[in-house]
Amino acid sequence: MIWVDTIMQGILLGGLYALFAAGLSLVFGIMRLVNLAHGDLIVLTAYLVLTIATATGLNPFIAALMALPVMFGFGWLLQTSLFNRVLGDDILPPLLVTFGLSVVIQNALLEGFSADSQKLVAGPIEAKSVALGSSSLGVIPLMTLASAILVIWLLNQLFYRTALGRAFRATSDDAVTVQLMGIRPARIFSIATGIAMVVATIAAVYLGIRANFDPSIGPARLLYAFEAVIIGGLGSLWGTLFGGIVIGLAQALGAAVNPEWQILSGHIAFVIILLFRPRGLFPRALD
Repeated sequence: MIWVDTIMQGILLGGLYALFAAGLSLVFGIMRLVNLAHGDLIVLTAYLVLTIATATGLNPFIAALMALPVMFGFGWLLQTSLFNRVLGDDILPPLLVTFGLSVVIQNALLEGFSADSQKLVAGPIEAKSVALGSSSLGVIPLMTLASAILVIWLLNQLFYRTALGRAFRATSDDAVTVQLMGIRPARIFSIATGIAMVVATIAAVYLGIRANFDPSIGPARLLYAFEAVIIGGLGSLWGTLFGGIVIGLAQALGAAVNPEWQILSGHIAFVIILLFRPRGLFPRALD
């Protein structure tokens, strides 16, 4: 039964990684942008939620609701003023710009909040659990997985059942031709980045409640997100969920054998899958 509990905990951890990865997958699927600052933007959002919660005394989930429009606007501004200027056939400028943004965010957070670890306090719900057979599953991890599934379902509904989704798909396929139909790719990209920041806000609140965070942890979150996206298949949102669960399971099983193997096990699983499926498990566009 220990292994059953370990597997369940790995699946729940995968939900958090899927939330990390969903925004990254969204942006890549639409504009082929690999945002190296994605992990740091999640951490930045966690500090924003912490600031709102501390200043108002609100629950972190309520504070996150207040942060959602702020982060959408920030994503829009970031894309409009920075990312749109470097997008093109050459992938190097966006990589350099997002890497520089990562460094700026880390140092700004270090100056503003110091290197001390922080945590979002959600109250008694953090200690609550649900009995499932002989296993006991935390309410917060269950909420994380449920949120990941809901977010990815909503993103798929957006892509396949709305006019904005059709614009997303058309712009992703041919950003030049869609301009003849009155669609402005720069505006579409800005909306996509704004939505990605909304998803990052959801990921940030669960990150802050489940673990301590500090200005330096962004690159590690990016790595987990990147591995989940690659395992699932570039641009595949449901694949991203599955990729996150694979990483979570590998880490949980590795930790059960030896706690020192937790992080390494996830990376090993990533490499093994790429050896057999170089394009990921579900290599298709935005599905």
